[in-house]
Amino acid sequence: MKRFFLLAFLLAVLSSCESNTKETNLTLQGYVFGTTYKIIYRNTAVNYQKSIDSLFYLVNKSISTYLPSSDISLINEGDTSVVADAVLLELLAKSKKIHQKTNGYFDPTVGNLVNAWGFGPKNEKQNLDTLEVQKQMELVGFDKIQVIKQRVIKEDPAMYLDFNSIGKGFGIDIVARFLDQQQIANYMIEIGGEIRAKGVKKNNKPWRVQLQNPVKTNINEAFTVINLSNNSMATSGNYRKFRIAENGQKYVHTINPKTGFATESNLLSVSVIAAIDCADVDAYATAFMAMGVEKTKIFLEKHKEIKAILIYIDAQQNLASYSNYDDGL
Repeated sequence: MKRFFLLAFLLAVLSSCESNTKETNLTLQGYVFGTTYKIIYRNTAVNYQKSIDSLFYLVNKSISTYLPSSDISLINEGDTSVVADAVLLELLAKSKKIHQKTNGYFDPTVGNLVNAWGFGPKNEKQNLDTLEVQKQMELVGFDKIQVIKQRVIKEDPAMYLDFNSIGKGFGIDIVARFLDQQQIANYMIEIGGEIRAKGVKKNNKPWRVQLQNPVKTNINEAFTVINLSNNSMATSGNYRKFRIAENGQKYVHTINPKTGFATESNLLSVSVIAAIDCADVDAYATAFMAMGVEKTKIFLEKHKEIKAILIYIDAQQNLASYSNYDDGL
């Protein structure tokens, strides 16, 4: 139970020993969750690096599948004695909500398939046939997971939970909550391309970010520029993380939880923008990649509070886009 309360405690008091009276703007940069991060906050000279490092540690200790001693790794190995902490409990609750809302297209129980296709910590790189995929699909289904007295109970001990499709966004949210508690009104937090921004940047200008062209990735060409002030944004795409098998078949890191396959579709990337937690838009971006263009459009029509930019290849093999996002700039 002690670690259950540790996250809230750290959010409130970690900064008590880090002070400086001079007012300025700070940028913190580093490496976390297997990628880079950048945090910019304004109108204070207090360096919160140690506090933020401690929060990153808590998230990793809870949900990193790349850390053998993490709670989720122990649970994946079949340890039923692990008491879920605040991080894991919140992610389980968020995942259940989004799993239901997306009709199962977001599902962290695809972990065994992520590993088998070569995109997880086990790096198995198998080329599964239909029968092998069907066997693995028996271990997929978020409805096969229960939380009883803060313990994660799996219907089958071989099930493998993987929160990498929501973890970066959640790490951003944890930092954002911490900065909010320090009464910092203007900041931008970016981890591996997922972003959450609040207020304005220097000269009271909005926080703007470039959305990369998924076709011309080698020249860093912007597809569009987005006003991200007071919003979260996550982008999922199969143009960076993929592998080519010896037979020439391309396998992408987005595993469709409905089929179990990792094959490429005409949808190149999805960027989700909304005034909600970054963990949520992170999960929706993953779900939309699995849904494809048409099903995502239908979803967005029903859930107008969620905005997205879809970049895809149309029937004439031309680069096309769909967006229900308008920042008014």
